[in-house]
Amino acid sequence: MTETITTDTDETTDTDRTTEAGQTTVAGETDERTRDSWTDYEFEGDAKLAADDLDVHYGSDHALKGISMEIPEESVTALIGPSGCGKSTFLRCLNRMNDRIRAASVDGSVTIDGEEIYQDGVNLVELRKRVGMVFQAPNPFPKSIRDNVAYGPRKHGDIETGVLSRLTGRDDRAKEDEIVERSLRRAALWDEVNDRLDDNAIGLSGGQQQRLCIARCLATDPEVILMDEPASALDPIATSKIEDLIDDLAEDYTVVVVTHNMQQAARISDQTAVFLTGGELVEYGQTDQVFENPESQRVEDYITGKFG
Repeated sequence: MTETITTDTDETTDTDRTTEAGQTTVAGETDERTRDSWTDYEFEGDAKLAADDLDVHYGSDHALKGISMEIPEESVTALIGPSGCGKSTFLRCLNRMNDRIRAASVDGSVTIDGEEIYQDGVNLVELRKRVGMVFQAPNPFPKSIRDNVAYGPRKHGDIETGVLSRLTGRDDRAKEDEIVERSLRRAALWDEVNDRLDDNAIGLSGGQQQRLCIARCLATDPEVILMDEPASALDPIATSKIEDLIDDLAEDYTVVVVTHNMQQAARISDQTAVFLTGGELVEYGQTDQVFENPESQRVEDYITGKFG
């Protein structure tokens, strides 16, 4: 007979974890009561991002349920879990990309440096400049490599180019060249494309296109970079370059990455958050601890391949 655990304060032992597991569900998970201590990740310094009691619905579908977590600055946070568990939905909450989905409704709080991003009057263009995003499939514009990188600074008014700007003495071509080179260097792409900046970006390889999209993100000087499975469509060599790049970026940026590749999460991240079916954050902590000694039996089952 399954023992029922009735306290959230007791220290969990291997025996406790065994007795907490109930019947296997259709998704392959075992029934288990999540403890707040499993997601209460403590770290030095202030949080760059924080979610508090975050709920997301898509119509009648409850996609995220009461998510609360803090993300430290200048680090890599991996979000893992089976398909449909809400990790990409959570990622999109961090720069209000879910606002573009008509059926989506968001309740709760998300802050950047303590500033609420879901309050009235937030400038979404400025928010998404601070919190950039790189998507699963490379999506360069059908323009030159130079124009792809310069697109953001031009749109935000950080640089002025063209005939009118030259006539009025406000041409920022030199500044644009500096932004393009700096961004491509940070994306580890400059040495491969510096002699063909006017070529169409569509002619680049898949891995180069993804690094170009990262350079395009970096050109607006963000504070946070969100990545939704940035290497899932790439070959192993291109994937390795993206992983090395993520490691480098964490020296100056806060990086949050959704990945289905648990080995990748273990390689690149400082902390890992595990979402499981039902839009539930089950465990969040230092990556080594989550992978080597998870508190949750369901997380251990997922990591060892028993479901997912």
